[in-house]
Amino acid sequence: MFKRLHQHNFIFQRAQRGFALASAWLAAAWLLAACSQDSGQPNHLQQVQARGYLTVGTLMNSSGYFLREDGEAGFEFELAQQLANELGVELSVEPRVHIEDLFNDLANGDIDFIAAGLDVTTKRRKSMRFTPYYHQVDQRLVYKQGARSRPRDWQELEGDLVVVAGSSHEEYLYDIERDYPELNWRTTRLYDADELLTKVINEEIAYTIADTNTLDVKRRAFPDLSVAFTVRNDAPLAWAFPQNDDDSLYATAIEFIGRQHDSGEIIKLVDRYWGHVKQFNYVDTQLFIQAVNDTLPDYIELFQQYAGELDWRLLAAVSYQESLWDPWARSPTGVRGMMMLTLPTARSMGVRSRLDAEQSIRGGARYLTRLRERLPARMTEPDRTWFALAAYNVGLGHLNDAREITRRQGGDPDYWVDVRQRLPLLRQKQHYQHTRFGFARGDEPVTYVGNIRRYYDTLRWLDEQGRIPYPEHLMVAEEPATNSVEMRVDEVDE
Repeated sequence: MFKRLHQHNFIFQRAQRGFALASAWLAAAWLLAACSQDSGQPNHLQQVQARGYLTVGTLMNSSGYFLREDGEAGFEFELAQQLANELGVELSVEPRVHIEDLFNDLANGDIDFIAAGLDVTTKRRKSMRFTPYYHQVDQRLVYKQGARSRPRDWQELEGDLVVVAGSSHEEYLYDIERDYPELNWRTTRLYDADELLTKVINEEIAYTIADTNTLDVKRRAFPDLSVAFTVRNDAPLAWAFPQNDDDSLYATAIEFIGRQHDSGEIIKLVDRYWGHVKQFNYVDTQLFIQAVNDTLPDYIELFQQYAGELDWRLLAAVSYQESLWDPWARSPTGVRGMMMLTLPTARSMGVRSRLDAEQSIRGGARYLTRLRERLPARMTEPDRTWFALAAYNVGLGHLNDAREITRRQGGDPDYWVDVRQRLPLLRQKQHYQHTRFGFARGDEPVTYVGNIRRYYDTLRWLDEQGRIPYPEHLMVAEEPATNSVEMRVDEVDE
């Protein structure tokens, strides 16, 4: 059965290197295609198109490929789905538990290629061909803060180091074994990289090596995961194809990755999954998790009741960013309450008392929903939500000014990653003097949205792991009615 199968400078600096390589890879793809032999038999690409589906092998994890209630998701899934769409075929994903199984599937012809965040290494190049890289990660030695002193190099490790069998981390350790013969390390096939990080937290193992795209997400829930030192910088991730004489699908994939770099689609996809988690604040994350346990239970029911079409956890994340879930919060500018509404906004949302937690949450939810509705219908998710959050902070007028600057500079005004880069320009006279609403502290909504995305990710993960302390009467509660916001607001307006 076939399965249907988005920091600023960090992303863009790395993307520029991708752009520089794109034309070279495209030239290589054309040469490969031109050199393919016509044996009279359908080539690899023709076989895929004839059968109507593309089979991709992957590993199931928290960002590359995973299942949600609404279907399949993940960075690798979305990128492979775009290729399948271009080919006019379905996407069939074959998830595996062990990375060695993927290598065997590729060698046996059971899959067309591997899309699993593979690090391009010398050893792997001997048996596989790689596309141009679509992302780069750093690889870091990780330990639990407080459980041991921080090692500065391999000679200072005290305890066992465990990595995933078949991973590039294992290959690296074999390479340095001659230089560090006393290094105590082993591999495991029982646990994946995410689970090994959990074992570090639980002090079941002392160290592991993790890629930053995995580590950055995990630290949102486990801030005690600490980096000892960087093992490798800028390790390239790419798709892997078999070593054979048929270059048809391989050349097509090379062209595809080159175009995705050139169009900026890969930047957007990287931003969607990892752009907001690169920055990490230990104290802030600790305080947030503590607030989830101590304060959030008092307000979960209200967030659920008034979320409407919003995810209640997103609404809760907005409220924490605004007030730290303090109904009496007040800023020097006059905004107040759980959702920190201005007085005019509160009145327009039917809020009589901004210091009443229920009224504030109800009004904030309604306001955020209205902002989303006022954005162009052509905007897609999750960008539509990030734009609405930015408008909640800086105002829809200033947001649209930044979108217009983006359009003038050749960016896409409907993509958050493009507009996010231009929002800080609203502080500069050379730019804001030509806008409708003038000066704005445009860097603030960038930080604002990034913080909310991190809080939201943490809440979702904690919820999925059963670590949010719901009030007892909500443990078996049904989902709130989707029209609960409108019903309550209409009563207030009347």
